[in-house]
Amino acid sequence: MILLRSAQETQHFGEAIGAALGIGDVVLLSGALGAGKTSLVRGMLHALGFKGEVPSPSYAIVIPYERPDVRVAVAHVDLYRIDDPEQLDELGLDDALFDGILLIEWPERAGDKQWRNALEISLKIGPDDSRRLTAVIPPSWEGRWPLQ
Repeated sequence: MILLRSAQETQHFGEAIGAALGIGDVVLLSGALGAGKTSLVRGMLHALGFKGEVPSPSYAIVIPYERPDVRVAVAHVDLYRIDDPEQLDELGLDDALFDGILLIEWPERAGDKQWRNALEISLKIGPDDSRRLTAVIPPSWEGRWPLQ
């Protein structure tokens, strides 16, 4: 468990993760509304070179970030509004992995859909408004996870 005491710490940890991201990576981000998922993504995107604002994709569902704004193409996905996992096929998420990265908030809405070798991150809000981050680190992340 990693304790993140502020949105700034959360974003900085996201930057450490983002520095290790490469083509074909999938990061699954779970947690309640306001837990800091988008703050982590904001850090990841900044580490990948993005200089602008990073909104939550809650309404757009997918926000693409393309070169030259980032060193690797990224699809920032929010599945919160997905009612049926079959809707995922319409989003073409797996196609994004040929030359990019998927950052997926609310992956539990995907039902049985599994992304092999995905880095799974869960955020919980602590009683002092800090965030508690836990991760399931797949073998493909050995040597890349920021805390090794």
